[in-house]
Amino acid sequence: MQPVTATRAHGNEAKILVKDVAKSFQGRGGSEIVALGRVNLEVFDQEIVCLLGPSGCGKSTLLDIIAGFERQSDGSVSVNGKAVTEPGPDRAMVFQTPALFPWFTVEQNIVLGAKCRGLPRHAYLQAANEYIAAIGLRGFERAYPYQLSGGMRQRVSIARALLGNPEVLLLDEPFGALDAQTRLSMQELLLGIWDRFRPTIVFVTHDVEEAIFLANRVVVMTTRPGRVREEVAVPIPRPRGYEVLTSEAFISAKKRILALLHDSH
Repeated sequence: MQPVTATRAHGNEAKILVKDVAKSFQGRGGSEIVALGRVNLEVFDQEIVCLLGPSGCGKSTLLDIIAGFERQSDGSVSVNGKAVTEPGPDRAMVFQTPALFPWFTVEQNIVLGAKCRGLPRHAYLQAANEYIAAIGLRGFERAYPYQLSGGMRQRVSIARALLGNPEVLLLDEPFGALDAQTRLSMQELLLGIWDRFRPTIVFVTHDVEEAIFLANRVVVMTTRPGRVREEVAVPIPRPRGYEVLTSEAFISAKKRILALLHDSH
């Protein structure tokens, strides 16, 4: 496999365009809480971009707006040049806690969305088998969520998201509840999935090392109201394995990002 340079692989048009996006919520007693303040961001086709910042800076809110679950108070968001006003099949979301139905098997959970959309059974079962193999759960098709580890349940969530063949995969701290060893394994799995299927990925995390390991670019956000403080390019070629964690380029990027986070506080 030839290395893929970990810088932007795109043309001139952004896959996701976030322009002057602000978001306010109504707080207790009628006070206004400003979660996001004029965020501008471009994400290009087949990029992995990680959003990193302190708790409460609006990372998850921004992801929800891109997904179409929330509406911005001001500004605009578009995917492929089309304004985002609601959820759509071009975007899929994976949350920190796997939202699996406990009474469904692995296979049934993965195909649920395709089944509800009325797709032909033979088509989605074939695709489901491909994704089950890709996430390393061959042999667990008939298992129930309670029989799986946390990492395995999250693999099911990722496979379910991929089954709809989304152009954009949105992940909100999907590995945050996992132990360190499982987390690294899941990060490597995600990079393998990206290498095979090449979705555009926006990934929210609190973990600096996770962001650097996964991303083409790390977008460091300020404290609330969240804005883009700086974008840090990750000049580490793909494919990436755990050995890059001790490389000079990795350590240099980590120092830069830690300094930005410290200054933000």
